[in-house]
Amino acid sequence: MSVEASGRPRAGRIGLALAVAVFAVSCAAIFFRLAAPTHPVVMAGTRLTIAALVFAIPTVRSIRKGRLPRAQVRAAAFGGLWYALHFGTWVTSLTLTSVAASVSLVTATPLILGLIALKTGKDRPSGRVWISLGVVLAGLVVLGVEHGGGDASGDRLVGDGLALAGAAAMAGYMLLVRAQGETLDAVAFSGVALAVGAAALLLWSVVLGIPLEIPSQQAGFWILMAALVPQLIGHTTLTWTLKYLPPTGVAIAAVSEPVVSTLLGVIILEERVGVVAAIGCGLTLVGVALAATRRR
Repeated sequence: MSVEASGRPRAGRIGLALAVAVFAVSCAAIFFRLAAPTHPVVMAGTRLTIAALVFAIPTVRSIRKGRLPRAQVRAAAFGGLWYALHFGTWVTSLTLTSVAASVSLVTATPLILGLIALKTGKDRPSGRVWISLGVVLAGLVVLGVEHGGGDASGDRLVGDGLALAGAAAMAGYMLLVRAQGETLDAVAFSGVALAVGAAALLLWSVVLGIPLEIPSQQAGFWILMAALVPQLIGHTTLTWTLKYLPPTGVAIAAVSEPVVSTLLGVIILEERVGVVAAIGCGLTLVGVALAATRRR
């Protein structure tokens, strides 16, 4: 059986779900690259809109049946604002700094969560997790150095700052989900968050004067894939795992994203990976493995 007598899923099932979520989320960078030249903010807003429409019916049903109380509906709405801030800042950073630097900085979420845990005393990371976090961050720094170059222009610094803001926003979303407890309806919560996030991003596009258009059917297809795989499968599953795992642990697993994205880039986009980048990927995976194999 995959569920314990208490109703809590077995650790193996939670771990498998987390692995599937990380792989699905890692496809986002590839899909966004293939959806060019659509504006990044429009891509993100359309992605969340499609996902929100898919979840609309089950979300409304859950709210009507009381499976998502009003307090959690409000929390999900705030979660949508965190979503909008995360995706809006991150995809914008991709136009100002290198992809590797952006992805590396936006995955600084576990460090932010660890510092918050030290302050609050809740879900505080163990010594082993701190060691794994250090190894992970070393790997991400190596990845950023490999692809970042020596450019320190104003745009580059702004892009790096936006990527860090995206990491902080994801930390806010994870903490919000974790606070809802194990009774949370992950699909309904995600549905409300997606709708609010999509509305905020599309409104942001209008305010900035960005045309709400997709240049080709091919670009539209890859945005659809970004909604179905990284968003509906990836982020919804991450939301589910946060019912049972501390945010820092989930975030450390999620930093595998740039490594998996790099491997997918080699396979799908035929990109080349240098020795330094390979070392960075290896360090990151070692750090994630240390956290994954920690004792209960």
